[in-house]
Amino acid sequence: MTDRAALAQAFLATTGWIDAQRTVIAGDASNRRYDRLTRPDGSTVILMDAPPEKGEDVRPFVRIAEYLVAIGLSAPRLFEMDVENGFLLIEDLGDALFARLMAQASDQQMPLYCAATDALVHLHRADPIALPACDATWLTEMSGIAFDWYAPSPEAAEQFGEVFAPLAAEVAAAPAVPILRDFHAENLLWLPQRHGVAQVGLLDFQDALLGHPAYDLVSILQDARRDVPADIQTAVVSYYLAQSGADPAAFTRAYAILGAQRNLRILGIFARLGIRDGKPHYIDMIPRVWGYVLQNLNHPDLGGLAAFIHTHLPPPTPENLEHLRRQCITTPAP
Repeated sequence: MTDRAALAQAFLATTGWIDAQRTVIAGDASNRRYDRLTRPDGSTVILMDAPPEKGEDVRPFVRIAEYLVAIGLSAPRLFEMDVENGFLLIEDLGDALFARLMAQASDQQMPLYCAATDALVHLHRADPIALPACDATWLTEMSGIAFDWYAPSPEAAEQFGEVFAPLAAEVAAAPAVPILRDFHAENLLWLPQRHGVAQVGLLDFQDALLGHPAYDLVSILQDARRDVPADIQTAVVSYYLAQSGADPAAFTRAYAILGAQRNLRILGIFARLGIRDGKPHYIDMIPRVWGYVLQNLNHPDLGGLAAFIHTHLPPPTPENLEHLRRQCITTPAP
C-alpha cells in the first residue's frame, strides 16, 4: 500500500465508509482523483483525493461549493474533510453527464445548454464571492502558453502579449461575475428530480475567478471534447442575451475575444499534457480547438489578432500533429 493509499484508508476509517466498495470514476488531466464509495444498502458518496504534494488544495473547492449551494445551485454537499491531507467526502450527484445525454440523443443539446445557461444567469445575478481576478494580465499570460508548448517561440510570445493586451484589458474592464472556468458538458450533471436551476449539477469549479460573464458560455459552447454546431452556439448565445439583458454587440465581441483567449490556452495545455505528461490522446483534440480559434478570429473586430495568429501559429496539419506526438514522453510524469 502506498503512503497516499494509507492516508486515504486512515481518513475513511474516521467517516464510517471504510468498508464501502470503491470505484474510480474520474482522474486524468489534473492530479485529483475521484472514487465512488458504495455501501451494501446502495448509498453512495464520492471520495475526492487531491494530493497537496502535487500542488492540490481542497480549500477553494470547499469554499466555492458552500457558496454555490447557498445561492441555490447544485454543487456537491460536503460531508467529511481532511483538509491537511487533501481528502473530501462529497455528495454523489450521479452519472447523468450532459455530454453523455447529448451523445445518446442529439435533440437534448438545446434543452441542456439552455438549462446550463439559466444556471449561469442565476450565478451572474447573485452576490459574488470574493475570488482572484481574471484580469488582463492573467488572460494574456494564460493564452501565451500556446507559444510555450504548441509552437514554442519566446519572441512570438512577447509579441503576442503586445497584440492581445488591449483586447484583454477591454474584457477585464467589464463588471465581473464568478466564472467557474471548467464549465462544460463533462462537468455538468442533469438532476431531473430537482427544480429550476438546481437541476444542473456542477463539478470542477475549484479554480473559479471573477471575470467577464461570457467566459463560462465560451467554455460550454466551445467545448474541446465535443463538437458544438455553430447554430447551437448562436442560439444559446441569443438565449443568454435574452435572459440576461446584456448588450448584444458588446457581449458577442467579448465572447469572440475570450473564445480566442481560452482556445489558445487550451492549445498550449493539450500540447503540454502530451509532451510533458505523457498523455498523447490530448493531441487528438487539438484540431477541434484550432477550429474554435479560427471561428473566433473571424469576428470583424479581431483582424489584427487574426493576422498575428495566422503568421505565428501553424495549423494542426497531420504532419504537425505527428511532430507533437513524437515529442510525447512514453510514460506519464509521476
